[in-house]
Amino acid sequence: MTEQAHRFTFDQQHALNIASRDLEKEFEGIFNAATIERFLHTSYDQFAPGSTVTQFLPLLAARFARQRLTALARVEDKMNDGRPVVLFLCVHNAGRSQMALGFFRHLAGDRAIAWSGGSEPGQEVNPAAVAAMEEVGIDISSEFPKPWTDEVVRAADVVVSMGCGDACPIFPGKRYEEWTLDDPAGKDVAAVRPVRDEIEQRVRTLLSELDVTV
Repeated sequence: MTEQAHRFTFDQQHALNIASRDLEKEFEGIFNAATIERFLHTSYDQFAPGSTVTQFLPLLAARFARQRLTALARVEDKMNDGRPVVLFLCVHNAGRSQMALGFFRHLAGDRAIAWSGGSEPGQEVNPAAVAAMEEVGIDISSEFPKPWTDEVVRAADVVVSMGCGDACPIFPGKRYEEWTLDDPAGKDVAAVRPVRDEIEQRVRTLLSELDVTV
């Protein structure tokens, strides 16, 4: 792909090449190949330092790059279908924001867009949060902690912070909400259930305020 290719194993390079071609088709007429490659490589770099399962890095990079490119296209008014966008933020993007994302996507379907991020992303989604969501029929096991980026925040109509504090990015013209919720980190499923249920009610209220039918 570039002179950076030596950083990757053969299998990683092959997977990144495929991901780049797929993204070029998806964003044809919106972004050029150089922009897509740059986003793919910088997305890869977000996960590589702390990753213990390197074979999944190209997949994570491609998913994150797709989200970032979609956000940038909305910011630059190159791709905007009018659907509201909500960004859920917490510290590790491993529990509260992932459960909120799961409920939002489950309830809103394709009528609204939701993303999530963390100020200090963890290594994996909290297993207790995954189990608690599974109890209500929502699978968040394929999600992964990720940071937020400027284009993602700028593309959001509503930014919901759950304990980010001063680390929460502030951009003018955004609707900001602070949801005070217990951090499920280190808790078992029984302790996470009340947090899960409160998040569901808050997400339902937010969707109602956004006039999104559930």
